[in-house]
Amino acid sequence: MERLKIEKTGQGQKVLESMYRTMEQRIGASPLGLCPVDMTLNFLRTCHAQSCGKCVPCRVGLGQLEKMIRDIAYGEADEEILDRIKETATVIRDTADCAIGYETAVMVLRGLDGFRDDYLEHIRYGRCSYETRQSIPCTAACPAHVDVPGYIALIKAGRYADAVRLIRKDNPFPGVCGYVCEHPCEERCRRSLVDAPINICSLKRYAVDHAGEVPAPACQSSTGKRVAVVGGGPGGLTAAYYLSLMGHKVRVYEQREKLGGMLRYGIPDYRLPGSVLDSDIANVLATGVEAWVNINVGEDVSVDELKSEFDAVYVSIGAHDHRQLGIPGENGKNVISAVEMLRDVGSGKAPDLRGRTVCVIGGGNVAMDATRTSLRLGASKVTTVYRRRIEDMTALPEEVHEAQIEGARIMTLHAPEHIELNDEGEVTAFWAQPQIISAVDRGGRTSVRAADTKPVRIPCDYVIVAIGQSIHSKPFEDTGMRTKRGAIEAELSSFVPGSGNVFAGGDAVSGPATVILAVAAGKVAADNIDSFLGFHHKIRCDVEVPDPSMSNMPPCGRVVLKGREIDRIDRDFALVTMGMSDEEAYQECSRCLRCDRFGYGLFRGGRKLEW
Repeated sequence: MERLKIEKTGQGQKVLESMYRTMEQRIGASPLGLCPVDMTLNFLRTCHAQSCGKCVPCRVGLGQLEKMIRDIAYGEADEEILDRIKETATVIRDTADCAIGYETAVMVLRGLDGFRDDYLEHIRYGRCSYETRQSIPCTAACPAHVDVPGYIALIKAGRYADAVRLIRKDNPFPGVCGYVCEHPCEERCRRSLVDAPINICSLKRYAVDHAGEVPAPACQSSTGKRVAVVGGGPGGLTAAYYLSLMGHKVRVYEQREKLGGMLRYGIPDYRLPGSVLDSDIANVLATGVEAWVNINVGEDVSVDELKSEFDAVYVSIGAHDHRQLGIPGENGKNVISAVEMLRDVGSGKAPDLRGRTVCVIGGGNVAMDATRTSLRLGASKVTTVYRRRIEDMTALPEEVHEAQIEGARIMTLHAPEHIELNDEGEVTAFWAQPQIISAVDRGGRTSVRAADTKPVRIPCDYVIVAIGQSIHSKPFEDTGMRTKRGAIEAELSSFVPGSGNVFAGGDAVSGPATVILAVAAGKVAADNIDSFLGFHHKIRCDVEVPDPSMSNMPPCGRVVLKGREIDRIDRDFALVTMGMSDEEAYQECSRCLRCDRFGYGLFRGGRKLEW
């Protein structure tokens, strides 16, 4: 007689679970430029299949939504159908018994608002308005659109110098990006469908480390035009590099004594060796770019003077100002900004933290750099305080992991309350209010609120603030340029409306961002400044990319860089991660699916030889 019995997962359910995982990987690796109407239709079909069918909103309503969106996709609808879709989805959202119907309806409504123009394009013309030519996923996801499959193929062939040349066609900082790029290209790598994304960033580093000195390409004939670039960081130097290759005379104005911007004064040597940065900058200067350092635009020379002296001006200042906590005690002694501390370290004026306890406030990459740098400056204990969860940190996961390995304590779900000072105004403790996880905001990020408990006292000698950076835009505001929240307002072409001949990009427009976004902004600015000056130069690279081999590459693990063992971290600013071995690099290159030739590249755009 049977009553209860041990349940085992059936073979069919096991296979279905594996299919779920495969679909999750497939969605994560979706290339940019897919038709949003088509994707909505297929997501809707999946959601409908999940429904139990017991309530009318799911059983009938989702089917009706599916039919209406299918009619749009196949060009069999008129514009009035959009109102019916909205009404139907709203009813489902308000009456569905469970989250399947509710969330599906919300998804459809979000799409109606987010890409309504594409719905109309399908209805009126029977076509999709989204981009289809730039379809190599990694190249499309890279803000600078670097030819990733091309240089990986060159690395596999042992042609490291050619790989660097190909990278420089779109990004003059291959060394820097090989060490510190946030590699958005890997998020869209189609190898994820098989096993895991290719370690693209580390392969770039391998190419640079093995290429030796690669001369800069020859510049085109002189145009007689002169361009001023304000800011010697990655964005400004990128624009200067390509404008110089186009034949224009370029002068860079840099506020500090050396070029590099936040690359030099914000990223520590254990992540980005100075020699790597210097090599990339030397290549930029080798094209004939003129650099004037220790020049503060707005004081030593006015913006109006630059506008009158040069044919065009590109403003690419970095986010070097820090944001304040806005709590009592933050003006006390030994309360410093992470930006200032890292700048001092980059200038050789590092503070002495030996034997001191330090609290770092923030959860981004700058906070992690300040945390790990404090340990190297001799701090006996470093606590990073962050108001959200560790998975909510904007810092790269590997940076957080390495900080913990090196001995830092990550204290999450604690928000700044006040800083305790002694009679001399020196820091004695940091007080933090415990937080509790709360509602999810419209952007999908989980918010926090104060927990019903008392603030926590964290004894410390230093408080380092790393909660964000801002732009010093006043000299440009004074000339009539419009700003929004401190950032210069510019068109997508980088032109600043009403300025006459001024362009702006990078952090100066977007606020604090990544290296590769600054490079991309500089590339866009160079192209549009060239057009503004009356030319249409092309940047190209004549390196021939090898044809792919016809060999099969079965599922294989991703090569991950190993960390150097650190016996004593005090004053140890040597590079932390070790590069790939020859064997590892060849294996990782062999995992590339060569999307530039198979599946997408040849049929829908493929390789761009010039821009």
